[in-house]
Amino acid sequence: MSAQITNLAVSLFAMQLARKIPFEDPEVLFYVRVAYVAVQLVVLGTYYVVSSKIKAKNDLTVLKYVEPKNPMSPDAGGLVNTTVRDYDLAETSKAVKGVYTGIAMMCFLHGYLKYTQPLFIQALMGLKGLYDSNEVNIHILGKKAEGDLKRPFKSPPGLFGQTGPVTDAAAIKEAEAAEKVAKKDE
Repeated sequence: MSAQITNLAVSLFAMQLARKIPFEDPEVLFYVRVAYVAVQLVVLGTYYVVSSKIKAKNDLTVLKYVEPKNPMSPDAGGLVNTTVRDYDLAETSKAVKGVYTGIAMMCFLHGYLKYTQPLFIQALMGLKGLYDSNEVNIHILGKKAEGDLKRPFKSPPGLFGQTGPVTDAAAIKEAEAAEKVAKKDE
């Protein structure tokens, strides 16, 4: 089952379960807040451990791929030449930024708008996101970097049909040739 479908299922289950929780009770609300903060600390701590393990492994294997063009940003895309270490650190950094964005949203939703159910739902989704993380699967759970975990990671299709990086040799040669032509034009 894909991560999007399981995220939807967990969200729907959590929403139904959250309806049964008496958030009006200050003690229950306190424990939900504590659980949310604890989950976010566990997630951030896990990503810290992941980045430490990546730095300790120091895998300098060269990774070449063609990043797809982004319709919103014409500058993005093209040939990417990096190492496994740098790629993994960049992916971990993206995940940490996502956690911080979620925390900021919860500060607004709960602190300003006084919504309580999202605290409970996001606590569960934080753990689900950690379990689905490619970096956690490779560096913490010890799974091999093959199949869906092969670098560069495939992203799920987005709004514009973007499927992720292309790694075949023909696309890499074409991107290298286009890069050489662009340098000559300068």
